[in-house]
Amino acid sequence: MGLELKPIEALNLWHDVVLESVRREGPDLSARQMAILLTIYLSPPPHTVKGLSEKLGVTKPAITRALDTLGQMDLLKRKRDPDDKRNVLVQRTVSGSVFLNEFADLITDQTTQI
Repeated sequence: MGLELKPIEALNLWHDVVLESVRREGPDLSARQMAILLTIYLSPPPHTVKGLSEKLGVTKPAITRALDTLGQMDLLKRKRDPDDKRNVLVQRTVSGSVFLNEFADLITDQTTQI
């Protein structure tokens, strides 16, 4: 059973979620940063810059810049692949999990107001 929204309701929901996310304390992520973070947390690892670039259709330098910022916020971390030292793996962090759980709660709270 899914939530069925009219286009204007969907836009209002997205507006309310985004607005509430920028009002609260904590990171204010760009759409690209959020897409990368959600991809890392919602799809199974391993995650690499190359893999994220291909999956999201974004250049590797753009992925790298976003990962730098997300890493500074402790929402994810990078680690050398022990099996292939040329690769860098992108990994989840506790802070990133907490951030996304709180963001999910924010979405859920906004859907109850529809």
